[in-house]
Amino acid sequence: MAKLYHVPLSPFCRKVRLSLAEKRIECELVEERYWEQSAEFLRRNPAGKVPVLRIDGKTLSESAPICEYLEEKYPEPPLMPRGTDARYEVRRLVAWFDDKFHHEVTSKLLYERVNKKVMGRGFPDSGNVKSGARAIKYHLDYMAWLLDHRRWLAGDVMTLADFAAASHLSALDYISDVDWNRSEVVKDWYAKIKSRPAFRNILTDQIPGFTPPPHYADLDF
Repeated sequence: MAKLYHVPLSPFCRKVRLSLAEKRIECELVEERYWEQSAEFLRRNPAGKVPVLRIDGKTLSESAPICEYLEEKYPEPPLMPRGTDARYEVRRLVAWFDDKFHHEVTSKLLYERVNKKVMGRGFPDSGNVKSGARAIKYHLDYMAWLLDHRRWLAGDVMTLADFAAASHLSALDYISDVDWNRSEVVKDWYAKIKSRPAFRNILTDQIPGFTPPPHYADLDF
C-alpha cells in the first residue's frame, strides 16, 4: 500500500490526496510534523517538506512531480488532457495556484492563522492577514473569468488544475477565509468539485484548536 506523509491543511498534500483518491489508489496517511525536521523525515526528503509519497518502492517528493508521476503510472481516470496546448494550460494553472496564489493568499492567511499556532511560532502578522484578504478577491475574480468561458478551470473537463485550486480553497475554507458570495460561478464550481467521492476524506479533517464553519463539509452549501 502507498503511504503519504502529509499535513491535513497543506494544499500541496491535499492535491496529492485528491489525485490518489480520484485514481482509487489505496494510501495510508501519516501526519508529519515536518517543521521539527527529524532525522528520519529528512532521510525521506532532505528538503524537509511535505508531501512525501512512498509508492511502487519509490520515495517521491514535491506535489507537482508526484501528481504527474501518478498521471503517467496510473492514467485512469485522466487528470491531464491529451493535447499539448491543453496540457500546457493545466500546468500553467497548477503553477498559478501553487506559486502565485500560495504566495499572495495561502501563506498570508492559512500560514499566519493556523501554521504559526500549530508550530508554536507566535501570533499572526496582521499586515500579512490583511494583504491575503485583499489578494484573494483578485484570485476569485480571475477564477470567475475563467469559469465564465469554460466548464472547468482549464477547459471542458476536470483536471489537475481544478484539484490544485480546490486544495488551496478548501484549506482556506476550513478557517472561513473564502467569500463564496463574491462569485456564484466559483461557488457552483467548488460545490461541484467538493461533491466528488475523492473529496470525502479531506472534508473529515480535524485540526485541534480550530473548528471549521458549518458549511465546510456541506455538499449543498
